[in-house]
Amino acid sequence: MRFIWLTFVGLAALIIGFFRPKTPVVKPPKAVIIAARPDSLAPAAAAVRPTRPAPKAAKRDSIVLYALQQLGTNYCYAGTTPATGFDCSGFVQYVFTHFHVPVPHSTALLINVGQPVPRAQAQPGDIVVFTGTAKTSTTPGHAGIVVTAASEGPLRFVHSSSAKREPGVKISQVEGTDYERRFMQVRRVL
Repeated sequence: MRFIWLTFVGLAALIIGFFRPKTPVVKPPKAVIIAARPDSLAPAAAAVRPTRPAPKAAKRDSIVLYALQQLGTNYCYAGTTPATGFDCSGFVQYVFTHFHVPVPHSTALLINVGQPVPRAQAQPGDIVVFTGTAKTSTTPGHAGIVVTAASEGPLRFVHSSSAKREPGVKISQVEGTDYERRFMQVRRVL
């Protein structure tokens, strides 16, 4: 009887070992050799730079992709979750909190987070802040997350809109819209 059990356990271990996923071999990143230009002030020695993208660039892309996953979520005043819906600052806070980047749930406070960036230098993952909808408004009243670099064409952003027509999380652009008149600042928190 002992022989049968030993054979059974041995076969079971063999089967488990055969079907167990293999541990991938992680290779170090390749390096690119960048020679110094003769007219530069850099030393003549070549510089070695890893080819993998900077962590902040990867985080920017991840933030934008995560924000875009919320497209179509309902607008809800003071909302902070996809289950109930978002207001504009609740949406921004929800997305950045997912990546452990603290931002306030208040558009009036979003105008002071991070560093100001010229509109022409806006990058995906930056926060864009607008005034309220009133023609005379001069205080922050709306916010979103930049999804395209300003250098790539019109500045587009994802946000939770309270518009009567098409409310909820959607993509809009600044140029050629009322958002251009309401534009206040781009803020970089990454």
